[in-house]
Amino acid sequence: MSGKQRPVPRDDRETTDPHAVTEERLQEEGTRLSQDDLVNVENRLRLRAAVVYEIIRQEGEEELARKPVSLWWSGIAAGLSIGFSVVAEGLLLAHLPDASWRPLVDNLGYSVGFLIVILARQQLFTENTLTAVLPLVASPSLTHLGMTLRLWGIVFTANMVGALIFAWGLSSGLFFAPAAQAAFLEISRHLFALEPAQMFTRGIAAGWIIATLVWLLPSSGNGSILVIVLMTYLIALAELAHVVAGSVEVFLLVFHGDISWSESILGFLLPALAGNIIGGSALFAIIVYAQVREEI
Repeated sequence: MSGKQRPVPRDDRETTDPHAVTEERLQEEGTRLSQDDLVNVENRLRLRAAVVYEIIRQEGEEELARKPVSLWWSGIAAGLSIGFSVVAEGLLLAHLPDASWRPLVDNLGYSVGFLIVILARQQLFTENTLTAVLPLVASPSLTHLGMTLRLWGIVFTANMVGALIFAWGLSSGLFFAPAAQAAFLEISRHLFALEPAQMFTRGIAAGWIIATLVWLLPSSGNGSILVIVLMTYLIALAELAHVVAGSVEVFLLVFHGDISWSESILGFLLPALAGNIIGGSALFAIIVYAQVREEI
């Protein structure tokens, strides 16, 4: 047996973990805080903008690489789930008294569908206007452009199919009481009263808010539910145009016979879609990239 001693294995975490708080770091930082105190400080530091950007960009790369069939079914699920925003808002509207404060309460129901979609990790088109665009902005190429358009096309079409099915179910009158049915129609008619130009501009604002929501989630931690509720509540309270949630309302009007298919497409779908894309991609994504480009 050799008389040489075996080298003591080194714990790689002591040398490779950049966040490890060692005695050497305490001396270098010139602080009187204890090691435990500095660990608490590190844990409470907010994510830098460049870190948030990279998290969302990598999520975008993962979404771009998913198989079309997975995107399709996830998109249909999101189109169905978002319909519960209309249901929850309508049920609150039907049960609340006709008072000046009622919109402050019934608009909270609008957040329900978004909570389901986001927490269930379903594919919603307006979320993808940011996550899918960041890889394209970071590395512009025809390949990335083609992948982004493919993702958008599949997810948007699937969302519309899901919204269509949900609206058809609502129009049947089989699931909810007449008072709730009347509330669903009232909400839908209120949205469609906007002119196409208003749909477009309010779509820009809604796209920006959804992109902001996506940007906030990596830093929200245990407060993600509150962030989702607050941001989507703002969309409802400001009467903005979200192309997927609004499609459930507009399709309901079509099935009820209030408007035609051409009116639903020209009066809502196209202007809201264009606005959401501009607000979430052309404005928010480009500004976000400009903010972090020197740090990545």
